[in-house]
Amino acid sequence: QVQLVESGGGLVQAGGSLRLSCVASGRTFSTYTMGWFRQAPGKEREFVAAISRDSITTSYKDSVKDRFSISRNNAANTVYLQIDSLKPEDTAVYNCAASRSGWDRVRDSRSYDDWGRGTQVTVSS
Repeated sequence: QVQLVESGGGLVQAGGSLRLSCVASGRTFSTYTMGWFRQAPGKEREFVAAISRDSITTSYKDSVKDRFSISRNNAANTVYLQIDSLKPEDTAVYNCAASRSGWDRVRDSRSYDDWGRGTQVTVSS
């Protein structure tokens, strides 16, 4: 089990950028696939991005792949989500999550074992 704490959210204007961070506790961070999900008010949680344990493989929600970039630093127990060209529809609570399931399930929130509490991203038009 890992404990996850997100940071980096905030209120930004459309077109701006944010870099979200998620720091994990424990010594096993490098054994987890890491993902980012988001949930907007009144909507279901949705997959945003995921990164493999060795950073070689990434996966993105199709509609954000040109603006979002996921990365990780295993030595620092941290996963990042760089968000550029922010749009009002990106407004949501962003959660990071850790999974030991196979890569074929990275888009499925049910495959993730541990979750952070989230960081709020609000984009004004």
